[in-house]
Amino acid sequence: MYTNAINPKLKILLRNFRLSDDISFRFGQQTWPEWPVTATKFVGWLNKINPKEEVVNIFLDYETFGEHQWAATGIFDFMKELPKAIFAKSKFVYATPSELAKTLQPVSAIHVPNTISWADEERDLTAWLGNNLQDEAFDKLYSLATRIRMSDDERLKQDWIYLQSSDHFYYMCTKWFSDGDVHRYFNHYPSPYEAYINYMNVLADFVIRLNASVPEGKEMMNEFIENATQFGKDLGKLASSRLKSVANDVYEAVQRSEETIKPVFDDIKKLKDAKVKQLVKELDAQQLVILLKDAETELVDKIMPNLSKITRKKYDEIAENIGKVSKAEVKKVRSQIENQLKKFF
Repeated sequence: MYTNAINPKLKILLRNFRLSDDISFRFGQQTWPEWPVTATKFVGWLNKINPKEEVVNIFLDYETFGEHQWAATGIFDFMKELPKAIFAKSKFVYATPSELAKTLQPVSAIHVPNTISWADEERDLTAWLGNNLQDEAFDKLYSLATRIRMSDDERLKQDWIYLQSSDHFYYMCTKWFSDGDVHRYFNHYPSPYEAYINYMNVLADFVIRLNASVPEGKEMMNEFIENATQFGKDLGKLASSRLKSVANDVYEAVQRSEETIKPVFDDIKKLKDAKVKQLVKELDAQQLVILLKDAETELVDKIMPNLSKITRKKYDEIAENIGKVSKAEVKKVRSQIENQLKKFF
């Protein structure tokens, strides 16, 4: 039992992923050395757990039963026999999360700055947002968010929700090895690339419907000016003239600001993950260590999940052995990065 670092009243139970996945994914896999799994064998694994462990959490999806593991695998007979085997051959008992929260004291606080999941070896979001196909589709989809909120078309909004289903992005995953086997099992497309092409075609049709519902760019601005001008007429010619004058001043100010504003180091926090990945690809591990030396937690949390496995390994090795970093070195690296940031703003 753990507790949340920010809200100590929130109790947290962590999933035993090995024992959980033994049932969820490996139970019916005949190439697995431990196949077949019986209730007695599973209880034997439970009995080998360190006695100091207060609780063992087995978390399973409902789709484990009948979808991941068909009835022919014996999953239902296994689950029927498991409680009897646990009571007869171990000292374990069952408890609900509420019962555990009342009887156990948290052993420590746990801080989770980045999103985690049950998926794949990394246990993060890379099953859905781990390659350029997924990032491009995701960014294109959410670039429409503001205009969707302007639409009065309820069917359009409903389809917008359907397009946000995580399954679409999961099908575009290009992972290999054991994780790739799991993705292929759930993927009805011949390949991730066909999943991407189909999704982008559907999204293109959706954009056509959105354009009909909410005009983009100049048409929207013209409509705004016409409505504002009419409103001004209702208030009088002076109000209308003043409105146009202010609009021109604002437009000119925006134009000047776009020409003169130079992105600064902290603007990295404003970038989407796809652009952060692109930025850090151009940096070596040494630069990253210097860059993040004594940096704000928010900035570190933004950059670290977007490092490749190889870069992250080199980063950890350098960070462990690096000595004191001078302010001049930090300033030099940050200046180089600010120059690279220009292309993203």
